[in-house]
Amino acid sequence: MHAPLGTLGRALTLSLCLGVIFASPALAQKRGRMAPQLEAVNEAVRKHVEADDVAGVVTLVLEDGKIVHLSAVGKANREADKPLRPGAMFAIASMTKPITATAFMTLVEEGKVSLDDPVSKYIPEFADAKLDGKKLDKPITIRECLTHTAGLGGSQRVVESLETTGKQLAERPLRYEPGTKWEYSPGLNVVGRVIEVVSGKPYGEFLQERIFDPLKMNNTTFKPNEKQQARVATLYAKDKESGKLTAAESWIGNFDSDSYPNPSAGLYSNARDLAKFYKMMLNGGYLGDAKILSRESVDELTKLQTGEIVTGFTPGNGWGLGYCVVQEPQNVTAALSPGSFGHGGAFGTQSWADPVKKRAYILLVQRSNFPNSDASDLRKDFQNAAAEALDASSSK
Repeated sequence: MHAPLGTLGRALTLSLCLGVIFASPALAQKRGRMAPQLEAVNEAVRKHVEADDVAGVVTLVLEDGKIVHLSAVGKANREADKPLRPGAMFAIASMTKPITATAFMTLVEEGKVSLDDPVSKYIPEFADAKLDGKKLDKPITIRECLTHTAGLGGSQRVVESLETTGKQLAERPLRYEPGTKWEYSPGLNVVGRVIEVVSGKPYGEFLQERIFDPLKMNNTTFKPNEKQQARVATLYAKDKESGKLTAAESWIGNFDSDSYPNPSAGLYSNARDLAKFYKMMLNGGYLGDAKILSRESVDELTKLQTGEIVTGFTPGNGWGLGYCVVQEPQNVTAALSPGSFGHGGAFGTQSWADPVKKRAYILLVQRSNFPNSDASDLRKDFQNAAAEALDASSSK
């Protein structure tokens, strides 16, 4: 039986209206179907793709708890002509460190461990740590491991397990008197082992329980499953002879050769998941119904812990607990306010939260052999373009 012409007409009209709504990017954005984009950011990062600096870039900007920009430019895999998508996953390398420090802080809040406890309380081998062949007058503390001032040096790779790695790190000769200098180190691997000893759980399982599950970070993992692996962007490096980008390999994030979760460098994630984490930090430890930390603990993690000690990786920085802290914004950090905190990764990834302007900047790329990814022009151009666009909008 056919409907009357009037009913059909009304149905067709309704269908056409719905089609217009969902075909219109502007209207669709308002309904949450598409993330908004800042064209100035796309232009800034596109230049680096066209210049063959990187194969592809995902950028996300958070302001006042809302995603105000999310975009993907370039390719996830050039050889397969695979476009990069906003939901692509990346090996975030050392951006793992702040997440490890935050998980550790949950145990401090519970009174199960202290920041100034000797590491040897949990890894007994550290009682024999030596500098120039002599035992230390004062024991290495967990706080020093979190701030890269413990005197540790060498590879940040996990060997077999964190238990084995912790023992091996204790046997390495110290590079300087703990607490007197800053040198990027495997200190967060020590903290990861302390997490295991204090909690009685494997490090990876603890992070899943304390961070990823409550924040619904469903695409953050030490070992992507089969579906997630299909979304992982390919790692590229500049060929030394030709100067062209070529597919590369690294132990960082390699879950085949380095299967044990690495607290310093092991995570894979995507832009939206990282935005959840930094939104929680900007909120003072909360995200929705999930309470990860108190505001006091967030403040402790992200305040200057290193005093007058000169730290890396760009001028004007100090160090918190697992986080780099911007003290005097300049050059690549010029778009950030004093007190901004975050971390970079070996493959050019960056995540920075600005508590003054209530913003977070997420930059995801897979490019090896950046001379200093924290000081990259890509990072500077992205942050500057985003900040200028948002500042101009807010001043209207």
